[in-house]
Amino acid sequence: MKISMNKVLHRADSRGQANFGWLFSRHTFSFDDYHDHERMGFGKLRVINDDVVAPGRGFETHPHDNMEIVSIPLSGSLRHEDNLGNKHIIRAGEIQLMSAGTGITHSEYNDSNREQVNFLQIWVIPKVRYVKPYYDQKTFNPNDRHNCFQVIVSPDGYNDSVQINQIAWFSLGSLDTEATTNYRIHHQGYGVYLFVIDGQIQVCGEILDKRDGIGLTDVESFDVKAVHKTEVLCIEVPM
Repeated sequence: MKISMNKVLHRADSRGQANFGWLFSRHTFSFDDYHDHERMGFGKLRVINDDVVAPGRGFETHPHDNMEIVSIPLSGSLRHEDNLGNKHIIRAGEIQLMSAGTGITHSEYNDSNREQVNFLQIWVIPKVRYVKPYYDQKTFNPNDRHNCFQVIVSPDGYNDSVQINQIAWFSLGSLDTEATTNYRIHHQGYGVYLFVIDGQIQVCGEILDKRDGIGLTDVESFDVKAVHKTEVLCIEVPM
């Protein structure tokens, strides 16, 4: 690990929030009515929203363009429909990507009338603007990230991951208590943002709890140790 490593730490309780009754959302970076000029993103990573949607409710049809949008359900199921003809249910263990390009309209609803759905919605600024929009959704075996990192999003579809219009990688790790794994960056000069989905980790001299995040730059590799059983997401992006 380089001595010149830089880091930015975002605690879970420092995130912005929105509460519309049917939707409760926490924003790691500036979004909608929440604005902090020091939290406008991390390199090409623009948004991490932690959304909880009430049973039977959701986002009515709305547009996006020139943004890579990754959705990661954590619990419950999400019903998706778009103007490309895609109609899908997304559940925990699956990853959805919309490459909005020249424009896409879609709706997202909680598919259950009894249980909440909790999902991460993550926006990445695209490498190439105004491309033809496309949709992808894949299921990943959680055993393949046991005490290691599993690539789920990549620029080239590596190992059957979801392909994104950016030189970026998303990786999930599921670590047992006291387990340690190493993350080595794919592209020199890029940054890595770690988001703790659940549990507690130690990384680069910091202890991170559930929903904490840390951005690391000027680093080639680093160890992640689970203080308690942990689910963690790593997002590597151009700075």
